Amino acid sequence: MFDPPILTTGTVIDSPSDKVYHVSLPNGKVIIGHIPLALIDLHAQIKTDTVVNLEITPFDLSKGRIMSIASNSEEPN
Repeated sequence: MFDPPILTTGTVIDSPSDKVYHVSLPNGKVIIGHIPLALIDLHAQIKTDTVVNLEITPFDLSKGRIMSIASNSEEPN
């Protein structure tokens, strides 16, 4: 069976290394976010406090894939 990914937003806290970020979710949990190779151009745009869109697999809730930078209308309240 295929379980679809969980889609959410998060705020970048810091970047311990290239293409890897600590991201705070709306519920307060901090996960590791990474950029897929196809979106490597996002690396230059992502700074601390940037709100990003994430995909999290239901099998490992401690890591997520950064899919894009969230637009202003998508920021959490």
